[in-house]
Amino acid sequence: MSKVFIGNREYFPGISQIKFEGNSSDNPLAFKCYDAKRMVGTKSMRDHLRFAICYWHNFCNDGSDIFGPGTQIHPWNEKSDPLAAAEDKLDAAFEFFTKLDVPFYCFHDVDLAPDGANVAQGESYLRHMVDLAKVRQQATGVQLLWGTANVFSNPRYMNGASTNPNFDVVAHAGAQVKRSLDATVALGGENYVFWGGREGYACLFNTDTRRELEHMGQFLTMARDYGRSIGFRGTFLIEPKPMEPMYHQYDVDAQTVIGFLRQYGLDNDFKLNIEANHATLSGHSFAHELQMSADAGLLGSIDANRGNAQNGWDTDQFPTDLHDTVQAMLVVLASGGLKSGGLNFDAKLRRESTSLEDMFLAHIGGMDCFARGLLAAHSILEKSSLAQNKKDRYSSFDEGPGAIFEAGGLTLTELRDHAEVIGEPELVSGRQESIENMINDHLFRA
Repeated sequence: MSKVFIGNREYFPGISQIKFEGNSSDNPLAFKCYDAKRMVGTKSMRDHLRFAICYWHNFCNDGSDIFGPGTQIHPWNEKSDPLAAAEDKLDAAFEFFTKLDVPFYCFHDVDLAPDGANVAQGESYLRHMVDLAKVRQQATGVQLLWGTANVFSNPRYMNGASTNPNFDVVAHAGAQVKRSLDATVALGGENYVFWGGREGYACLFNTDTRRELEHMGQFLTMARDYGRSIGFRGTFLIEPKPMEPMYHQYDVDAQTVIGFLRQYGLDNDFKLNIEANHATLSGHSFAHELQMSADAGLLGSIDANRGNAQNGWDTDQFPTDLHDTVQAMLVVLASGGLKSGGLNFDAKLRRESTSLEDMFLAHIGGMDCFARGLLAAHSILEKSSLAQNKKDRYSSFDEGPGAIFEAGGLTLTELRDHAEVIGEPELVSGRQESIENMINDHLFRA
């Protein structure tokens, strides 16, 4: 990176660029495991993990919650003029990205620019901020992983955006998605995300679910077509989310979204952006949601965070569970890597963490946690019997009647006749405990 901060003011004084110092270091502002240039197989850690910093939780969130106001005072929010404050926030953001030496960032439209009093003003504000962001990208080398539109916070979206029963609200959602796609293309974004924050219902019996799902499919098709028409060649992403704030959300989990994309003919342009906390809220594990997406050939990108097992809410905590990161990276590596996607830290500081230094500490911990997960997962795939164990477990389908069944060459009657001939099958151990122990062994060698 050529510069540590942009503009005339340093927003994180006393913090220089974060370096790799290794496991023996006791410097809290240093990476212990994440070494961007370290080769893991045929790619560097940087290229495997493709870390991205989210704009919203870091530079827009102030620690407020439903029980009290914000606790975090940010020097980039001192100006009363919203556009001037947005310019300061942009400088602070790129200083942060650069000091962490991450390759990517991502944003919602209203994170980057004020919303404006009307559609035209909102578009003008965003164009202005995109022009400034483009200069900062060129100066630092930090690029846009993905853009998206916030079509859930404004009160007009209380009943959804593309699924809203009021067409005028759907039109406003379209205006925001259009300007956000324009911004993403202008900044060279590799992906565009749809996060259906309120695409669902609160009461089934005042909701025409059939029409709402049709409208959602039509809306995404229009957005896809517009994006392609202005030169977007990247991947569109949908982020599954099971609940909160709606009673039921249409994009509840990976398999639901996969079915939706296939139903509306969108699966050639769309993939999934999996968030760890959303996975657990849907009753699945993080690894499960990644695996379902990978199996369908639709794993696109990852929102890296965690929830609180004692709290059924989207707590967006930074990832610190090594078992989660190992299991996630096992799926990612086995499926060929993240390609145009990345690991975006959709995580926020706790309300009680009020220091600017805490922002660095949280990301350093998350990046090291995924780096350790990467090393352990690579070791497991390269040196253990995991893949062979799985292959052996399904070996009865590799030849003979099992292979004919997989190819669609047997009838139900022929299955019955085979069962009659072979009698009761022997019980074959799945060796689950052995596999769990093996994962732990490799984890603590990494």
